[in-house]
Amino acid sequence: MAAEDIHVRLCLQEIVRLDLQIKALIQDIRECADTKEVLEDINVEARGKVNKLRKKIEELETLGFEQDKEEDRQIIQKDVENQKQRLASTVGSLRKTNVSVQLRIDKNEKEMLLTGGTTARKRTVNSKEILAKRGSDINESLMSLNRTMAAQVHKSELTKSTLIQSSSTLQGTHEEMKGMGGHLVSSRKLITKYGRRQLTDRLLIFLAVVFFFATVLYIVKKRIW
Repeated sequence: MAAEDIHVRLCLQEIVRLDLQIKALIQDIRECADTKEVLEDINVEARGKVNKLRKKIEELETLGFEQDKEEDRQIIQKDVENQKQRLASTVGSLRKTNVSVQLRIDKNEKEMLLTGGTTARKRTVNSKEILAKRGSDINESLMSLNRTMAAQVHKSELTKSTLIQSSSTLQGTHEEMKGMGGHLVSSRKLITKYGRRQLTDRLLIFLAVVFFFATVLYIVKKRIW
């Protein structure tokens, strides 16, 4: 078997293998590509296989031109044409599958967005209700604080009034104590004055008694002697 024949067969086998792999990737796109990311990953691999297949067909065409016999060249050229048509059909199928799957993914995303939008609206309503409740709680807390502050102010006013009254009472008591102090000073002066007079009276009485006894002794002495 000539080396050219071996190369042609190996090239044909590689072409068939790549074609089958591309068809399998197209099937994966139909069945597995449920997101744009997965679709893009499969397409990257599929494009790589298509490029390899195209190069192998070109390689087969080159091998056909290198054949010595015209009959072999025509046979290989016919295979090349068939492979090109098959490649075009495969690429067309890949494109149609991509379009169909892309539409399906877009539809699913729109449905998810609508569902998510409804959920988002519900969350928004719930958030508004929560915020309203929090606002009501805050207002109630502020009103309670105002009431507490008003009670404290009223209590402070009562305390202030009591202190003023107590201060007035203390001031009156101070004036009374001051007056009593004046009376006590006057009383002390009188007592001191009366004490001095009593001493003077006692001294006068004592002198009178002494004078009386002296007079009696003088008279008795005159009569006896």
